[in-house]
Amino acid sequence: MLAPWLIALFTVVAVYFLDRWENKHIKSLFDWVPAILLAYVIPALISFFMDADYSQAEIHNFSKDYFIPLAIIAVMSSLSLGQLKAIGWKPIVVFVAGSLFIAVFPVVLGLSLLDTDLVAETLIDQAYWKGIPPIVGSWIGGSTSQLVLKELVECPENIFLTVLVMDNILVNVWTILMFQSIKKSTFLNKHFKITDIAMPEDVRVETKNPISPLLCGLILIATVVSCNLIIDSFIGKVVLLSFLGLALSNFIPKWNFKFTLKIGSILIIIVMAVLGLKLQFATLGFNTSFLGFLVIWLIGHFVFMVVIAKLLNVNMAWVPIASMANVGGIATAPAVTAAYEKKWMPHAIVLAILSMATGTFWGMLTIWMLNVFLI
Repeated sequence: MLAPWLIALFTVVAVYFLDRWENKHIKSLFDWVPAILLAYVIPALISFFMDADYSQAEIHNFSKDYFIPLAIIAVMSSLSLGQLKAIGWKPIVVFVAGSLFIAVFPVVLGLSLLDTDLVAETLIDQAYWKGIPPIVGSWIGGSTSQLVLKELVECPENIFLTVLVMDNILVNVWTILMFQSIKKSTFLNKHFKITDIAMPEDVRVETKNPISPLLCGLILIATVVSCNLIIDSFIGKVVLLSFLGLALSNFIPKWNFKFTLKIGSILIIIVMAVLGLKLQFATLGFNTSFLGFLVIWLIGHFVFMVVIAKLLNVNMAWVPIASMANVGGIATAPAVTAAYEKKWMPHAIVLAILSMATGTFWGMLTIWMLNVFLI
């Protein structure tokens, strides 16, 4: 099926050149809608008007096998070990706080609303509480953790389907909100009187007479192809390619940091264009009370991280970055980050990897707390 490939190609080319068009109206558009977000929405709009569903198209498997791995190793190879220190303990604490809130809050909220219809009827009588752990897994660890936790809690298929629909809607909306939120970071820093803004210029890497972009590109492609041949697990590929990217940038003399950062940015646009093919504007029926529960849960996650960031006096940009590393994952976290500062994309990937590695364990904590305190 060529249609999804052509839509993705059209989107990438259009967004790439529109972003570089020196027109005041176009520039105004990109002030509100970042290039990467536009790449996410255009395929969905085209699919909608074509009345087509490309959510199961083969391009998604290809993207998972090649586009996303290439984006990961390209972005990570634009980072030196010295730059890793730029993440610092404060942003990591903000990120972990976001994960902790996702895992614990539904139980806390459930206890505070114990005698309400939401808890008594929806969560307990209708067994919607079994949909909570898969959401924790999805928001922190991704699809793998979501499916593992579904099996652990024995979530019924009808509830799991409802959860998938609601999760898809909320994550899509949340991605858009985080794109806009990170653009307000400077305002939030001033409003909350944040002084530790961690300027990215402090970690810039410059290489004199770097190796050619062609050689860099061939090395990246060969590494990804080799990785696909020896590893089946997506998480395994992500972790291995991240470390290999760091190895390339730190052990190959004259590594072309500028090229890998640029190609990584383009690959992220490609990944977002492919993800946009999954975005469906039409929605299925769902439990509105449970949806409201999820909305409060997600907003609380963001507010809690804002409070932690304020207490730690850390740049508010880390809040949407940490949130997308939790809720969005390996593709959308660096995409949102790029809307603020492309040089922070590797840091977003590190946080997203941490999310993928810990999601199942956070979900197991949620299951234990639900069984002990709520059910």
